[in-house]
Amino acid sequence: MGRKFSKYILWLMGWNTSGALPEGINKAVLISAPHTSYWDFVIGRFTFWAIRVNIRFLIKKEVFFFPLGILLRKLGGLPVERNTANTMVDQVVRMFNEHESLVVVITPEGTRQKVDRWKKGFYLIAQRARVPIALGYINYRNKTGGVGPIIHPSGDYEKDMKIIRDFYRDKVARYPERFDLSGK
Repeated sequence: MGRKFSKYILWLMGWNTSGALPEGINKAVLISAPHTSYWDFVIGRFTFWAIRVNIRFLIKKEVFFFPLGILLRKLGGLPVERNTANTMVDQVVRMFNEHESLVVVITPEGTRQKVDRWKKGFYLIAQRARVPIALGYINYRNKTGGVGPIIHPSGDYEKDMKIIRDFYRDKVARYPERFDLSGK
């Protein structure tokens, strides 16, 4: 999708963009939060087109049937097996090792419903693939989406998560009651 067209669609919806991936970062796990609505995907997809971040997202391979599979691939979908958490992490690490350039979007909540804790898969993938974590966001308070800071996993999950939590603290979800950072 074209950058100008995406910016125009966002403008029609009253949204703005902010930030992008820094020059030279061609591989990253881009977490996207808060994630409480189907609209997050729509706004996020247009946002990343508008700021020229070529994102890919993980989706179970069973939905890649004709003709839906064609559309999903065009939008950035990557088919994955969803058997166990470890194989998912291994699959994505393998993808990073096989590509020169790859930015994979992961919603660490793992669902649009309220959760007590984020899934650690995004962190494990970034750590094992030796790629940074980009902090993508959608903020319904000021209708802005984009990319914030870049985190290089230190191996100290709790320390890195404090930095991540602090960044997302002022981001407002479409359904704020479903976004809770207290246990993450």
